[in-house]
Amino acid sequence: MKAVVLERPGKFSLMDLDAPQEPRAGEALVCVRKVGICGTDLHAFHGDQPFFQYPRILGHELAVEVAAIGPNEEGLKAGDRCAVEPYLHCGSCIACRTGKTNCCVNLKCLGVHTDGGMQDRMILPAAKLHRSDILSLDQLALVETLGIGAHAVERSSLTPRETVLVIGAGPIGLSVVEFARQKNTQVIVMDVTQARLDLCGRILGVEHCIHGKENALGQLQEILGGELPTAVFDCTGSAESMLKAFEYVAHSGKLVFVGLFSGNVTFHDPTFHSRELTLLSSRNATGKEQQRVIKLMEAGKIDIAPWITHRLPSTSIAENLFQWMSAPSAGIKTLVDW
Repeated sequence: MKAVVLERPGKFSLMDLDAPQEPRAGEALVCVRKVGICGTDLHAFHGDQPFFQYPRILGHELAVEVAAIGPNEEGLKAGDRCAVEPYLHCGSCIACRTGKTNCCVNLKCLGVHTDGGMQDRMILPAAKLHRSDILSLDQLALVETLGIGAHAVERSSLTPRETVLVIGAGPIGLSVVEFARQKNTQVIVMDVTQARLDLCGRILGVEHCIHGKENALGQLQEILGGELPTAVFDCTGSAESMLKAFEYVAHSGKLVFVGLFSGNVTFHDPTFHSRELTLLSSRNATGKEQQRVIKLMEAGKIDIAPWITHRLPSTSIAENLFQWMSAPSAGIKTLVDW
């Protein structure tokens, strides 16, 4: 079978691999249909993704079709179309025992710690497959992305009428916007790419989209009558942005780091202390959150069609991936039609 392997930073190869064997109990053999490309893949391509080793098959935003199930497996059948929960947890560590499988001590994420979905077929734990008889393959491929936003907002314990700043208008930022607005909050979006701000305004109808390089602090205070947001979500994975984000949070507010980069974040302690800020990290999502995303999409409450701004065909896929990742567009989401 075919697979695209990232051999080292900047080097993709199309390889022939042995097809996976029949699934065992608790497993399913799936055919990969759609693969979303995200910032994690870009960082891996450029060589600055934490928790990463080469060679690796990328791909954790997946829509798959079940080909076969292991013995005595219930709830799935051949032909089912599913979103994939790509976070493989151990089930026994302190995080797993408290239901926080998203940050398992021994977590292995598909496409990062173990091989992902840029291959024809793979065997996965059946429990990590979330079926929908309604959603399209495009929609299923974006469930993982939306789950990250759902989890981040859940972590923040937002209450109605809070003021929220989302920094970074990429797919993760937009997913946070979706779930923050469901909490009946006022949402402001910040980015340094005008094209993304324009898309965000058109796609989600966000009233206030501000440029991060144009007196962002002053713009925030003008929008909020001299005050600052009570909750700030940084979804950039940029050290500069994450450091600056401390300045945008209101007294008694909270700052949630959804993005990730390989390095240290420092902050001015008197500012942090005087405002009595709450600092949170948000990692991945749980299966329950992905199931919630699927239900909302099935009910028509989240429309991801405008998010998909680029597609890569499966023909010459290694070359296509290299060209795209070498000079990614300012669009929102790219899907590989596997």
